Amino acid sequence: MAGVAEVDRAVERARRAGPAWREVSPGDRARLLRRFARLVDDHADELAGLEIANAGHTIGNARWEAGNVRDVLDFYAGAPERDHGRQIPVPGGVDLTFSEPLGVVAIIVPWNFPMMIMTWGVAPALAAGNTVIVKPAEWTPLTALRLAELALAAGLPEGVLQVVPGEGEVAGARLVEHPDVRKIVFTGSTEVGRLIGATAAAQVKRVTLELGGKSANIVFADSDLEKAAASAPMAVFDNSGQDCCARSRILVERSVHDEFLERLAGAVRALRVGDPRDEATQMGPLISAEHRERVASYVAGLEPYATGSCPDGPGYWFAPTVLAAPAGFDPLAAGSGAFHRAHTEEIFGPVVTVVPFDDEAHAVRIANETPYGLSGSIWTRDVGRALRVSRAVEAGNLSVNSHSSVRYWTPFGGFKQSGLGRELGPDALAAFTETKNVFISTE
Repeated sequence: MAGVAEVDRAVERARRAGPAWREVSPGDRARLLRRFARLVDDHADELAGLEIANAGHTIGNARWEAGNVRDVLDFYAGAPERDHGRQIPVPGGVDLTFSEPLGVVAIIVPWNFPMMIMTWGVAPALAAGNTVIVKPAEWTPLTALRLAELALAAGLPEGVLQVVPGEGEVAGARLVEHPDVRKIVFTGSTEVGRLIGATAAAQVKRVTLELGGKSANIVFADSDLEKAAASAPMAVFDNSGQDCCARSRILVERSVHDEFLERLAGAVRALRVGDPRDEATQMGPLISAEHRERVASYVAGLEPYATGSCPDGPGYWFAPTVLAAPAGFDPLAAGSGAFHRAHTEEIFGPVVTVVPFDDEAHAVRIANETPYGLSGSIWTRDVGRALRVSRAVEAGNLSVNSHSSVRYWTPFGGFKQSGLGRELGPDALAAFTETKNVFISTE
């Protein structure tokens, strides 16, 4: 585990590697990133196996994540040759803009999607001409270390991409406070994100923060109820619910609430929970015993409406759980109690709450009654309603009649306390550059 001295040495190597890397021609930088992507593709099964062993991801998810790493690298390999400035008409001369790299960028990666979220920061940062230091989560460093090896094998110069495994309070904190680190990219809890933002602010250091979520899945009576109920479990229980985009609050129009609950219960009981190496498995274990205890604390004292199954043997298993709102529960009222806590706090596990709503305005008010605003879904056949509710819900990534949050060619990020800035898509490149304006007098 890297201590402060090792982090300082990594920052110095990155700082020294910076000038040469930014001078690599756009075409050559693009070729190196494409070569990196090809090596990731060649080693996709190995990377998936590491993620299964390290994080307990199902084999299907792990293969998809390795493919996403490849695709994100390929997407941003096109950026160096298209990072165009502008010529702005001004009197008395010529005005030009340039997109300049920031310098050393530190990426602090969570344990829930280690190699994928690492690459969301690494690829655009490298494409823009920055050098990068990755601090993986303590529990899941293996894919980060392997990707750094593949980057060197692809021809990226020494010091351009480094991985420093270490504790967040030591290695992560040092990267945040180090004066030569120009930007921090952090994915994790809102609590830690606030601390990072406050520390970075003292140096006016750039940050991208992707933080917590408590996303709503809003089901209207006119929707395809069968499809909405069948798809709802994996919108919450994918990656065992360890996903900041999890639709962990299901809001159902009152007239179809009971029917939806019955359909949802059947879909949850049919989930295959087990060995993540089994091709048929849909949900694996939680990351640790400590985390399992935390998830269990949200269910203690409550009678679930429905639960799925899970293995009894070794592993940090937790059965997928549906909690229905008790009679008289008001989701818009301040309160306490076990169900209120489960409905309002980010559990980060396979637990979902279901509450009824009366009409469109009521649904929007419930959806927005949270400090978070990362993702969510809207189920309706009414196109006008879909657009109205999409505009009214305070979240950065919404899907209508689906649960898709992440596409590498579209922006990803949160409203409110779910974060600052955007990752992925064309927006991400600007997050790793500064715009320089140059005026040349012709008089």
